[in-house]
Amino acid sequence: MLIYTSKLTGTPVLSMQAAGPIGYISRAIVDPDGLKIIAFVLNGPSRSANLLPVQSIREYSELGMVIDSIDELVGPDDVIRLQKVLALNFDLLTLKVVTKKGSKLGKIIDYTVTSEDFVVQQLIVKRPTLKSFTDPELIIPRREIIEVTDYKVIVRDEEKTIRARAEKEDFIPNFVNPFRKTTTAQAKELKDSD
Repeated sequence: MLIYTSKLTGTPVLSMQAAGPIGYISRAIVDPDGLKIIAFVLNGPSRSANLLPVQSIREYSELGMVIDSIDELVGPDDVIRLQKVLALNFDLLTLKVVTKKGSKLGKIIDYTVTSEDFVVQQLIVKRPTLKSFTDPELIIPRREIIEVTDYKVIVRDEEKTIRARAEKEDFIPNFVNPFRKTTTAQAKELKDSD
């Protein structure tokens, strides 16, 4: 399931051991190398251990994120990988998005991740003022991203190509309409597959 990260802010973190919420997500920590959320910063009971690594999340549902216990939370100095990413002070939001040729597409205002592994799948880009009259937002799929720097995200194609691909991939029928007339070859193929 795809989740907007803006919807994750304020999500309760529920402990199986405490049988209730132990804190609320304040922001995500994104690793720029793999464009993946590696931890969440929590507002909660402890100031020293307020990071929730994504490996500790058992389930994400409409109730919140479920973990085993408060012992799953770590401090900034407890995990070396987290230390390195925190030292970068990287924030995907508000980065500029440009094409390989240098055309400005806008700024990232949100992004989507999968609920299973929290890998960034799409960038939601706010368009520049003049272009926003006709199209206020642009959705850029992960496969179009070439490079991520401290200040910008570089994407492969021009915006028209990105938009055309996104519209083309929105709906792919994977069913057979029983009310539609089928040709003899299609009917035979359906019969053979049963």
